[in-house]
Amino acid sequence: MNQNFKFVLFTLGILLCTTPYVSSPVALIIGLGFATFGFVPATVPLSKITKKLLSYSIVGLGFGIPLHKALSVTSHGLGLIMTSIFCTLLIGFFISVRVGLAKKTGYLIASGTAICGGSAIAAVGPAIKADDDQMALALGAVFVLNSIALFAFPMIGHALNMDQQMFGTWAAIAIHDTSSVVGAASAYGEEALKTATTLKLARALWIVPVSFLSTFMFRNESKKITIPYFILFYCLVVYFHEALPQFQALYHVIFAIAKHMLVICLFLIGCSLTFNRIRAAGAKPLLFGTGLWVTISVSSLYWIMHHSA
Repeated sequence: MNQNFKFVLFTLGILLCTTPYVSSPVALIIGLGFATFGFVPATVPLSKITKKLLSYSIVGLGFGIPLHKALSVTSHGLGLIMTSIFCTLLIGFFISVRVGLAKKTGYLIASGTAICGGSAIAAVGPAIKADDDQMALALGAVFVLNSIALFAFPMIGHALNMDQQMFGTWAAIAIHDTSSVVGAASAYGEEALKTATTLKLARALWIVPVSFLSTFMFRNESKKITIPYFILFYCLVVYFHEALPQFQALYHVIFAIAKHMLVICLFLIGCSLTFNRIRAAGAKPLLFGTGLWVTISVSSLYWIMHHSA
């Protein structure tokens, strides 16, 4: 197929995702269809674009987060965040050894499950000197589970009659990547999106200490750590939203644009999801990642439901 024609179709797909008729899950399916039928131009750097667009959209969401609400949500969920991160890392580390999974591969999957999926794997990988195959296996497993969570979590939330804050908290704790957290939360409701975004970014901040800890654990001389600077910009935006309330109309527009950008992100992620990438994850890493993910999802759901009762 002609590359110019692919580019036209690809552009139309992006434009379609800016309409109110396409939700985050639908955008992912459309992107997967593009990848399956070869409609994605080979010259488009999907990973690079998605990473930047996601960062910008997260910062934009800060314009819709009142500071007092952000502090309230974070303070209520901080204990759950810390507990889930350390329990996931410990459980994942020991189980991966018991099931015969490569030590570094298991640790990468556990890090992605504990913190923020691909971003955590990208940060921890260099710290422990993981090779390309180990990184690919971990990313593949996490990517598949993210795709499932995007559809399954809203369905479960509605089935359990979870309110917006409860669902946002659960999504932020139990879903790996930021894109899938905000995708699932935005499909559930605006309040769920605000809660999930705030808690998810608080959870993502643990990339830095976990990367340092990983360097020590694996006795690695490498000190390079990928720091998600967009989190700092997000915090600044939340502060300005509170300090300059006279620009509320502008903040509302930016927040709406940011939500559409998130839908486009899901489309781009779908465009990079191929069956070869799924097969590359292998059976054992995927089963390990699924078991770990189900454990943290069920336990955090139980705590949230019990705590709110």
